[in-house]
Amino acid sequence: MKGSVANEADVIVVGAGLAGLAAACEAADRGARVLVIDQEGEQNIGGQAFWSLGGLFMVDTPEQRRMKIADSPALALSDWMGSAQFDGPQDLWPRRVAEAYVAFAAGEMRAWLHGIGMRWFPVVGWAERGGALAQGHGNSVPRFHVTWGTGPGVLAPFIRMARAHEAAGRLRFAFRHRVTAIQRAAGRIDGVAGEVLEATDAARGQKTSRAVIGRFEARAGAVIVTSGGIGGNLERVRQHWPVDRLGPAPARMVAGVPAHVDGDMIETAHQAGAGLINTDRMWHYTEGVRNWDPIWPDHGIRILPGPSSMWFDALGQRMEPPFMPGFDTLGTLRRILSTGHAHSWFILTQGIIKKEFALSGSEQNPDLTSGRWGAVLKARLGAGGRAPAPVEAFKQRGADFVVAERFDDLVAGMNRLAADMGDPALDARALRRQIEARDAQIDNPFGKDAQVTAIHGARRYLGDRLIRTAKPHRILDPSQGPLIVVRLSVLTRKTLGGIHTDLDGAVLDPEGDRIDGLFAAGECAGFGGGGYHGYNALEGTFLGGCLFSGRNAGRAAVG
Repeated sequence: MKGSVANEADVIVVGAGLAGLAAACEAADRGARVLVIDQEGEQNIGGQAFWSLGGLFMVDTPEQRRMKIADSPALALSDWMGSAQFDGPQDLWPRRVAEAYVAFAAGEMRAWLHGIGMRWFPVVGWAERGGALAQGHGNSVPRFHVTWGTGPGVLAPFIRMARAHEAAGRLRFAFRHRVTAIQRAAGRIDGVAGEVLEATDAARGQKTSRAVIGRFEARAGAVIVTSGGIGGNLERVRQHWPVDRLGPAPARMVAGVPAHVDGDMIETAHQAGAGLINTDRMWHYTEGVRNWDPIWPDHGIRILPGPSSMWFDALGQRMEPPFMPGFDTLGTLRRILSTGHAHSWFILTQGIIKKEFALSGSEQNPDLTSGRWGAVLKARLGAGGRAPAPVEAFKQRGADFVVAERFDDLVAGMNRLAADMGDPALDARALRRQIEARDAQIDNPFGKDAQVTAIHGARRYLGDRLIRTAKPHRILDPSQGPLIVVRLSVLTRKTLGGIHTDLDGAVLDPEGDRIDGLFAAGECAGFGGGGYHGYNALEGTFLGGCLFSGRNAGRAAVG
């Protein structure tokens, strides 16, 4: 043996993120000896899930029923298939995994997670509302269940179970070990090899050294790859960008994930014979802003907007339905890029930002992350005229925010920012005309503005009326000020395709046959099957897909 890793296990899991922990715990529960290998330090256990808001797509739950939301497996599956738009023979297994996941999300998922300690915020979120046709993309009802404790709250039970298995001698961790090869013997996968990296005390999420201090090999009867996606490698994102569907890849983007989310292990699996499918399917957000207090390179944060901000493209044209805040992520991305630019603008008021703006991520939601009701009530309902503190911090310090009492001063600030970024200047008169036209619809009991209609529709849902949708008002109403502008960038996030697997997580070769002893789960496998979302995600399906595919792979690897 070379290096510092004991070289025998029943199952090797490559990646200590949520999918890897779910797979490792499942295998250890069944008596397997498990080795979990990760290139980052122990401080990064849990991977990208740590930074998440902790939202889970679940169907027909007690939380939904308490909010008077009527959901069903049939409606959820209809929404999923309308969003996925599966369109080829490569989607056989993605479709089957999607069907199985919806059944899981409507069945044992909540009871399983509740049984290991998870709890959820009682107001169910309504993400990806679609806004076009009933058979197309979007959630017909709210399904986004935010976990108390956010991402760390999702991870906590699995870290606890993994540590218990470690204490019992059934599971070992090998941090700062980077797998560079998946090895095969006698026609089946039998282990991995790679490099030992120098120790690091870098804080979670920060870029770490790749200095090599040794090599290692480890043997096992099964290898499960759970290494994440490509969103931290902006050049790899551009390499796989679907130009024909979305338009040219942005020259400038912000990163929604740390640099170690680089996709290297997907290529390593491919070199070992794994088939890759749907690698041009991605999920990047359009509401990214530069983090004023960055942790990783090009660190961006996503604004989670309510439905009221006016959205303008780079040329100053208000975007038409369904390209409204919170309705159709990829459709809006395509619409933005059609201008030849990769940025857009929100124009809103203090009345909107204090009620509707949230920021994605555990670190941007300390009240929900704390899991304390008092903190939530103080942050969301007790701030008076202010937005929650993290949002106010971005408003005051963020490079992409402009605040002004007068409209002409607001547009002057926009144009200063545009000049700094090399963007086109905006015409104040054209912007004012569009805002005044929208404002004229606010007091009209009939009206024809689709966004105003959508705002009224959102407020019919109790959860939106309580914490997510401001009372309709005129943008140019001085009593609702100050006025606020946000310059929005494309923010990289999730990989929707990747390693081709079946429902068990068994990796398939380019001919569609199983590779004996090799499994994959989580984002590197398109969250299951090689892309169970199809072309569009319904939100809450990323963490859910890690849990579902990780559990399946852990079970199948033991046999």
